[in-house]
Amino acid sequence: MNKQAVIKMNIFSFLLICLLSCSKNDAPTPNPPNGGDTTVVDPTPPQYGTPFTNVPDRENAIIYQVNIRAFSDAGNLQGVISRLDSIKALGVNIIYLMPTYPVGQVKSVNSPYCVKDYLGVNSEFGTLTDLRALVDGAHTRNMAVMMDWVANHTSWDNAWITQHKNWYQQDVNGNIISPPNTNYTDVAQLNFSNDSMRLEMIKDMKYWVYTANVDGFRCDFADHPPLDFWTQAIDTLRNIKTHKLLLLAEGSRSDNYIAGFDYNFGFGFYDDLKSIYNSNKTVTSIDDVNTSEYTSATGTQRVVRYITNHDVNGSDGTPLTVFNGEDGSMAAFVVAALMKSVPMIYDGQEVGFATPITFPFTSVNIDWTPNPSVTNTYKQIIGFRNNSDVIREGDLTSYNSNDACVFTKQFNGNKVLVIVNMRNVPTNYAVPSALQNTSWKDAFNGSAVTIGTGVSLQPYEYKILVNG
Repeated sequence: MNKQAVIKMNIFSFLLICLLSCSKNDAPTPNPPNGGDTTVVDPTPPQYGTPFTNVPDRENAIIYQVNIRAFSDAGNLQGVISRLDSIKALGVNIIYLMPTYPVGQVKSVNSPYCVKDYLGVNSEFGTLTDLRALVDGAHTRNMAVMMDWVANHTSWDNAWITQHKNWYQQDVNGNIISPPNTNYTDVAQLNFSNDSMRLEMIKDMKYWVYTANVDGFRCDFADHPPLDFWTQAIDTLRNIKTHKLLLLAEGSRSDNYIAGFDYNFGFGFYDDLKSIYNSNKTVTSIDDVNTSEYTSATGTQRVVRYITNHDVNGSDGTPLTVFNGEDGSMAAFVVAALMKSVPMIYDGQEVGFATPITFPFTSVNIDWTPNPSVTNTYKQIIGFRNNSDVIREGDLTSYNSNDACVFTKQFNGNKVLVIVNMRNVPTNYAVPSALQNTSWKDAFNGSAVTIGTGVSLQPYEYKILVNG
């Protein structure tokens, strides 16, 4: 072999070695911080089903929270599937499922927010096939599905504990700790300074978008993980161009809006409403809550407001207890649903279920025995919202008094006036000059209504009026 041929073979061999070496390392790897371990980002999993194309715009959402354990006698996903038509009939367009993941057993209190495996389905509820069937059934009925995501902590027997100890916060002795300044001793606090953990967390969120075809996440305890994590996660999720995702922060941090969340949680509104009902707080306080809860919100970002959810239902009681019966709770819901929010309903609320569903949600199953008067009223109010771009998109002007919540919404030349007595006694509302001697129609029966200088209201009475 001549010298020139040997040189050519050596060059060829060198190039081949480089090519093989590069092919083994073509998957991106993060730079591990503080000696963190390197995690290879797996390829995107195959898409199950067809991405849902009718996810509502965020301002048009009606969210329905499902507590799977209490929802049916079976306490599983099939029990939810069996009532999808009833959920749809309320006017709901988003189902929010409480956590569906396997629950940890070590130091456990059987909380669904104690996640043993982010990529698993709790056998208590069924299988991945069942979850997919629920999502498919919702999509068929033109409803999106939002999963609960628990980013802040895991169970003590999550595989990450032994495989990636540095993915967790530790004390000075190197012991993994529970979330600081909480009583959540059943879970272990994740370390958001570790880039590898962040990337794995975000990859696992993406997994469910593809593997179960879900349409977004309600993010638990969202004010605790650092804001830059949520910015990173949301930027990644928004880059899934095949899906329109809705993201709800169970938090009140105003910067959540800046991070890209569609919604914050209405903790302040609920607490204010309780004080109005039970401590005679002035109704004008709602105006302050509207200002504070919407700090940093832009465009169609909204606060999700409620008169019950899985936390307060167990601790405070049902809406019938907190807001003084059917009439009082419905008056509260009118304000929550129509004033300045996206409304959320908790399962059982729509039939006036009177028994609190207490943690860990295994001792009570909802009795769905029809309560037509309550259910029909919820349908009526939700239906009005769904059919009113004025309520969903209009500009708010508040005319609250000490006892009555009164406001107008205006959009494209149309106007809605809502008047709600929030007291359990008759109230005389002095009409401000801007509303005096105006003509309206009852939103539900079409009858003509003239607003003069005063309006007399029975206990918890409300009026929803439209112009023209």
